[in-house]
Amino acid sequence: MSLYRNFLSVGGLTLVSRIAGFVRDALMAAVLGIGPATDAFNAAFRFPNLFRRLFAEGAFNTAFVPMFSTALETQGEEAAKLLASRIMSWLVAAILLVTILAEIFMEPIMRVFVPGFDDPEKFALTVYLTRIMFPYLACMSLMAAYAAILNTLGRFFASAFAPIILNIVNISALVPLAILVLEDKADIAFWVAIATMLGGVAQLALVYGAVRRANFVPRISIPRPNAETRRFWLLAIPAILAGGITQINILVGTVIASGVEGAISVLSYADRLYQLPLGIIGIAIGTVLLPELSRHLSAGRNKEAAQSQDQSLLLSMLLSMPAAAALAALSVPIVRVLFERGAFDATATIPVAEALVGYAWGLPAFVLIRVLQPGFFSRKDTVTPTIFAGLSVLANIGISLWLFPSLQHVGIALATTISSWLNAALLGLFLARRGYFSLPLASLRKHGLIIASSLVMAAILYLLAQRATALFAPGAPFLAQAAALFVICVFGSVVYFTLVYITGAQKLGLLASRLRRKRTQ
Repeated sequence: MSLYRNFLSVGGLTLVSRIAGFVRDALMAAVLGIGPATDAFNAAFRFPNLFRRLFAEGAFNTAFVPMFSTALETQGEEAAKLLASRIMSWLVAAILLVTILAEIFMEPIMRVFVPGFDDPEKFALTVYLTRIMFPYLACMSLMAAYAAILNTLGRFFASAFAPIILNIVNISALVPLAILVLEDKADIAFWVAIATMLGGVAQLALVYGAVRRANFVPRISIPRPNAETRRFWLLAIPAILAGGITQINILVGTVIASGVEGAISVLSYADRLYQLPLGIIGIAIGTVLLPELSRHLSAGRNKEAAQSQDQSLLLSMLLSMPAAAALAALSVPIVRVLFERGAFDATATIPVAEALVGYAWGLPAFVLIRVLQPGFFSRKDTVTPTIFAGLSVLANIGISLWLFPSLQHVGIALATTISSWLNAALLGLFLARRGYFSLPLASLRKHGLIIASSLVMAAILYLLAQRATALFAPGAPFLAQAAALFVICVFGSVVYFTLVYITGAQKLGLLASRLRRKRTQ
């Protein structure tokens, strides 16, 4: 199957997952709104969710996949299975130790994580909810390891479908909570936390079943040190830090924002909105691209590896730029249609929309990081992107502390965006210096036309939204608002792809043929 078809498969399932996630988030906004209990839940979920996004969405793969695919290509299935067994044994031991220590010392950990939670009841609820959800980390870490095996074997379905299971379980819990209209928001947060933990177990069971059907289940035993596992952890620790830099930057924002009531919830809702295109484009491309690059480089196919990265870069910009432009231009209507009901009122829409604009213009950078990092990871270089990730974090902390006093939640979002662009620029420049990446004049022209087309589309979308101000006013009928937003988005898509086609930025027929083409070995 071609790189583009693999991306379409993973991206399509991620789209279904994110749509289900929107239903979950809309229900959560309706029952929790923005307040102390919501801040407590979002802060509690951020902690294990940070690890979910570090591991389950690709960072674990960056260390494991190159080693596993090399063993599979050069030594055969048995050697690859033995390697997976050794690494999995250490992973299980590490997860068990971390989980026990975190559960024991959760209170002092959370004092560092949310230093601004001065209300004793709010802080106690945060600690309680985090203790409930922290074992979610174990489920997601193991799921990531099984998913890495499946992805290297070219089986992407189960790992891409697993997040849908989490959303289904959460929705099943939120629907009765929305019907019952419980007054105590802490009780609602408790039941949602329980559902999150159960969803993690269901995800792990799904992916484990797929690995079992592939007859590739690693044997877990008492971990013993050896050269392979030492090499893995030397690659894995910096790779996890580098691969999860966007999430680390968001974590920094959470710590700084904890001093203002409701700021964490505002940032969390805005974060969930831009995660839709990030998941479909960036995570899907990164998931497919790393095994593709590793296979080509292991077999000495350097030209094919370069072509895969160039195609991924063009595709990522082709899709992420208009998504960023649309989120920025339609921020208020999007937040209003998706979230404004129940406990989430019109006064909550504006700050979430403002934060969304700040995050939106960083979306192409978030995606570019996912596309460029495999260029280092597939060559087993995890140190260089880790250094860049560290510089990005330092920039994020400095800019956040500078902007937060005056701009509050918007300052946090802008700091995340600026630091992500810095990271993407450093990755691209150093790949180019090493001869692994280049953008000829023709490619630069295409990228420039994509940016111009996106900006034209954004202007049109903004003007259309302004003309429909009355329709998007607070309290207007939901179905009418949703229909209007859908029509405007479809019209914007038509405008954008028409401009892309007539300017020659991307021939749509060529893109379609790539989606149909079989991968040549």
